[in-house]
Amino acid sequence: MERDDWIAVCAHQLQRQWRTVDPDQLDEVAADLWCDERLRAMAPARAAIDWLRPLDASVDD
Repeated sequence: MERDDWIAVCAHQLQRQWRTVDPDQLDEVAADLWCDERLRAMAPARAAIDWLRPLDASVDD
C-alpha cells in the first residue's frame, strides 16, 4: 500500500478511537506510525489498534 493511503486508513482508525482529537493531529500520528517498520508491515487499521493497545490496557488498571 502506498504511504499516503496507509496513513489515511490508519488515521481513520485512530479517529474511531479518539473522536475529539483534531484530524490533522491524527494524520501526524499516523505518519509517525508509518515510520515504525514493525507497524508499517501491518495493515494500517491493525497497526493503529496495535499501537493503541497499551493505552487501552492502562485505562483498565
